[in-house]
Amino acid sequence: MEFISPEGLRLDGRRPKELRRLNAQLDVLHSADGSAIFEMGNTKVLAAVFGPREVSVRSQRLDDRAIIKCEYSMAAFSTGERRKRGKMDRRSAELSMVIRGTLEQTVMVELLPRSQIDVYVQVLQADGGTRCAAINAALLALADAGIPMRDMVAACAAGYLEGTPILDLNYMEDAGGGPDISVAMHTSLDKNVLIQMDNRLPVDTFETVLALVQDGCKTIAEFMRGVLLEHTRRLATARGAVRA
Repeated sequence: MEFISPEGLRLDGRRPKELRRLNAQLDVLHSADGSAIFEMGNTKVLAAVFGPREVSVRSQRLDDRAIIKCEYSMAAFSTGERRKRGKMDRRSAELSMVIRGTLEQTVMVELLPRSQIDVYVQVLQADGGTRCAAINAALLALADAGIPMRDMVAACAAGYLEGTPILDLNYMEDAGGGPDISVAMHTSLDKNVLIQMDNRLPVDTFETVLALVQDGCKTIAEFMRGVLLEHTRRLATARGAVRA
């Protein structure tokens, strides 16, 4: 299969360094303290945050910081084939740990001692990049819950197919077998908090792909800041603090 046309276009019509369409909504679940839906192209992820609250298992309570629990799952209808329901599979367990590790570096847990924050992330529709979309959805849900954070964290992936670095892979590109890198970064601090790579890359190619994915993270962070600002403005307007 040809992933890059002679005209330099990908299968979905994007240029190699172009992100998919981004969309996000906050406060989508009234039962949660914070919630968000984040979309990257056809990938759609829902995140819900509960807390800070009292630690459910007393032996896990920490006197100097909060603990974060995270559960990642995929809806049975999220892919073309119906998924079987059951206990968390190995990949979901791994991604739950990855997301939790990223959030632990982002949330100011030291300000919330002896408490617990529960983060639930569910993939509603999967078309590649679910790990990154899940991190972005979780960030927005945490912000919606008013959880203090060190910086905006944004996640994106990039790959290397047919000798070309490409940004924000969809499912077909991800299944193409080329190397890819997933990155989550604190964009204002210019600090990587997660780097995961499938397959090896030469050093010079790795640096090129890494720079591309970091630019993608910064663009996504800018988009999410805009979503948060607009949401805050709507809330303020609804409360009469700002003229409509």
